[in-house]
Amino acid sequence: MLTLEPHVSGDSDYYVYTPSALARTLFFYPVCTGYFTYEPGYFLKRDSYDSFLVMLVTKGECTVTLNEVQIEAGPGDVVFLDCYAPHQYESRTGYESYWLHFDGQLCRNYYQYIAEHFGNVLTPRKAPAVKHALKSIYSMFQTNTRILEADISRYITDILTELMLSGTEKETAPKAQLSLSKAISYINEHFAEPITLDRLAALAVLSPYYFTRLFAKETGMTPHQYLITMRVNSAKFLLKTTSLPIKEIGFSCGFTSESIFCTTFRKREGITPSEYRFSYSMDET
Repeated sequence: MLTLEPHVSGDSDYYVYTPSALARTLFFYPVCTGYFTYEPGYFLKRDSYDSFLVMLVTKGECTVTLNEVQIEAGPGDVVFLDCYAPHQYESRTGYESYWLHFDGQLCRNYYQYIAEHFGNVLTPRKAPAVKHALKSIYSMFQTNTRILEADISRYITDILTELMLSGTEKETAPKAQLSLSKAISYINEHFAEPITLDRLAALAVLSPYYFTRLFAKETGMTPHQYLITMRVNSAKFLLKTTSLPIKEIGFSCGFTSESIFCTTFRKREGITPSEYRFSYSMDET
């Protein structure tokens, strides 16, 4: 069927499918599939569309927004969304994509694992394999080929497997390092403020679990340990260079009480803030 959706080229087409009872029980099955040419200015925002979405960008760029965080996707990238939850994507420049809304008994398990570990925009190791699977499903409908639900389920399994393999260290390292740098910069600038793990993970566009694991691998510390280290180092600087009261230094560096500041400082440095200040002043004399 040709689409009437605004800012989608009139020659874009899609196909809707009603799965059998067997497919709903055993297989991954398509809900609808298509190939769209999105024009500049395209915008879609939905609270829910009961399915999961895999969208391979073949040309141009689109922007996905999840939980107020924007993620860019370009040629060769795959967008993987839980459309049961609110979602949004758009394009200022226009783009083209093969897309598939699908569902099945194990969809949520796959989605949670992939999104948690690798995010919602992935660069497959073998983008042609994903394109082949999506195009094969699309072509079944476009050419009125006999619909074999087991074959379609196999293609969808192939796609999900490639997405899981997209998280290999070699492929994700550059993007991961860029994501981490945003979070680290945020800690460096806002260490005196309350900072949550969820906030840092959102800045990195990663799940809290995967963000914590990747952060520790790259820095040798958990995000919390890094934050405390920043606060203690800042306090050491103030202890050495100012005559501010201990309590005031603790609060200015993000500690919520003088006792917590002193306990944390002593645990890290082996001496209290007062002893540190005194030892430093003795070294200067």
